[in-house]
Amino acid sequence: HRFFVPVGALLVAVVVWLVPVPVAAQAAAAAAKPKAAKTWTPSRTLDGQPDLQGVWDFRTITPLERPSSLGGKEVLSDEEAATFEAAQNKSQNRDLVDPKKGGAGYPAGGVVPYNEFWYDRGDKLTGPKRTSLIVDPADGRLPPRTPEGQKRAAARAEANRANQAGKPRADSYTDRGLGERCIAGFNAGPPMTPAAYNNNVQIFQTADSVAILNEMIHSARIVPLNGQVVPASIRQGMGVPRGRWQGDTLVVESDNFARETSLAGSTANMKLTERFTRTGPDTLLYEIAVDDPTEWTKPWNAQIHMTK
Repeated sequence: HRFFVPVGALLVAVVVWLVPVPVAAQAAAAAAKPKAAKTWTPSRTLDGQPDLQGVWDFRTITPLERPSSLGGKEVLSDEEAATFEAAQNKSQNRDLVDPKKGGAGYPAGGVVPYNEFWYDRGDKLTGPKRTSLIVDPADGRLPPRTPEGQKRAAARAEANRANQAGKPRADSYTDRGLGERCIAGFNAGPPMTPAAYNNNVQIFQTADSVAILNEMIHSARIVPLNGQVVPASIRQGMGVPRGRWQGDTLVVESDNFARETSLAGSTANMKLTERFTRTGPDTLLYEIAVDDPTEWTKPWNAQIHMTK
């Protein structure tokens, strides 16, 4: 043992003395080479499908439509985003509302139903700091309404004014909105759009179906992947969905709605396409394409970035 210890130390010293030159050369060569872009491949379920399962958070302060004050600016710089977020967080904070003036969206003297503690609308822009969730049309705004859509919008506005004044106009419970009756949560969709709170959704997968469970009023959709479709004579509140895989993206097409959904302005004639794509270990891109010729003069698309 007294022999091997010094010999071992000598060998280590020789190796250390010999290695630095080639290692240093290799390190310099590696630093000079351009780094390849890292790619991410989603894990698979036991059935071989891209794994979308988990609880996903889609809260964001990014508005559906681009504020007119931002003009044609699609994306904000870090500094601009910080300024925008601070202004929005202040204007939407229900604890900062002057009781004499009423809250945002409430008439003078109105009562704010919840204080800030109960809200969970998000406080930051998500994704690439876009100024709107709408990506098409390019102006980040909803397309113009059809004449029929304009009439319905005017009727909704008048009904809202009557509600705020304490004089709701309804001949029956069926005249009240689905959101007010907690039949359709105002962000549960379809399509799902961020709102004041309950911006969480859980996705489950089996070999032949996908379940989409929203936190808001616990609404659940079962999307068949095996081609089974509810007969056209049966309309459903959340529409009739059909799912399929397009590469690593889950595509869900829905139509045959019973009446409006939680999406303001939507009608029973809406045709909706949703796309779910894992973009990283903790991120999911949710894309929607809305085609409702009864309400809007042309289709429109939006993107929402979810986090696990």
